[in-house]
Amino acid sequence: MARYSFRLPDIGEGIAEAEIVAWHVKIGERVEEDAQLADMMTDKATVEMESPVSGVVVELAGEVGDLIPIGSTLAVIETDSAEDNGGDVEAPPADTPVEQQIEAETPGAEEVSVVEAVAPPPQSVRPDPVEGPSLSSTPEKKDGPSTSSGQTEQRDKVLASPAVRARARDLGVDLGQVHADGDRVRHADLDAFLRYSGGQGYRAPGASRARADEPIKVIGMRRKIAENMAAAKRAIPHFTYVEEMDVTALEEMRADLNANRGGRPKLTMLPFLIVAICRTIPQFPMINARYDDEGGVVTRHGSVHLGMATQTDAGLMVPVIRDAQDMNVWQLASEITRLAEAARTGKAKVEELTGGTLTITSLGPLGGIATTPVINRPEVAIIGPNKIVERPVFDGDDIRRAKLMNLSISCDHRVVDGWDAASYVQALKKLVETPVLLFAD
Repeated sequence: MARYSFRLPDIGEGIAEAEIVAWHVKIGERVEEDAQLADMMTDKATVEMESPVSGVVVELAGEVGDLIPIGSTLAVIETDSAEDNGGDVEAPPADTPVEQQIEAETPGAEEVSVVEAVAPPPQSVRPDPVEGPSLSSTPEKKDGPSTSSGQTEQRDKVLASPAVRARARDLGVDLGQVHADGDRVRHADLDAFLRYSGGQGYRAPGASRARADEPIKVIGMRRKIAENMAAAKRAIPHFTYVEEMDVTALEEMRADLNANRGGRPKLTMLPFLIVAICRTIPQFPMINARYDDEGGVVTRHGSVHLGMATQTDAGLMVPVIRDAQDMNVWQLASEITRLAEAARTGKAKVEELTGGTLTITSLGPLGGIATTPVINRPEVAIIGPNKIVERPVFDGDDIRRAKLMNLSISCDHRVVDGWDAASYVQALKKLVETPVLLFAD
């Protein structure tokens, strides 16, 4: 038998290290050739690592969340033969059987104590209201030694119907503290106790119970998002400009096109906005640019590679629509659907998640009145359409119903001046409010 050291291969794009986001094997388990070993993340792309050999896993490089340098050992597999299978083969140490390594991976006392520390003590929130003393008052001290069995016996002597006991339990009231106007505690006695106790010692109906703190390790996509957003806000002096647009005519056009779309995809507002963005970019090239901080160079791009912020279960991803300026609304709708689905299912390729020159982000019906989106560094601008609302507007001396939408743009003030951002949005507004221009040459 021999040991095969599987080293993390060069994933490309000059990546120096990758993060472990999931292990698909454990020490001591057998893995077959081409079976998944681990998922590794670089930037915003997850790459699946497959085993090049069959055998028993005897070593793993680290835990989920650890960063592994390119070229370092990711896993050691004990193969069935001593032949070199193309990797680094090494003899197993004589004093380290597989059983010891498996035992080393078993959670010890320290790990158990951490779990116990996170879990709440049995009565740290509140004692059982029916079977424990009230928090609002202290029982009278009686002669003789006090024992828990004696207190339980005293509480058991309280006469009450099951409905009253259930209500007292829900309210957090100790029935032993309630004065009974008769031979047993009734609902009226509970009401009197609540009325005169000043609201102390019981939990109001519908009140939420405290939950244990939940420590969550920031790894994978969430860590990448945190790093990128922190770097963007730290390095880029943001400013945001917001303008209101009347999208009544555009919405009517969209409805007409959808009613006659045939087998083509259904159109949302997004493809129309992208067409408008691409048509106005040539007049404002400073918007479609990337800023190299270290080199001190701003590159104004001739093509619009539009990043599309997409919410996934793993976090926010930004797949890129390549050469958006060459697509019509139907083509854009298809590409938006394809990229969004690839991002949400984790099937987006590295090249589909990099190289954007400008980003658009929309929360759809949750868009709010206005947003101040964070720039997707090293880009210099990000556009955020907000939700559409219906309001009455003045049209000369008349009042009409209109569909209005605010549009936000955040810009890098090192590259884009306020006047340029405002002028660009006004150019967008003209196209959006006169949608026939979107299809005019």
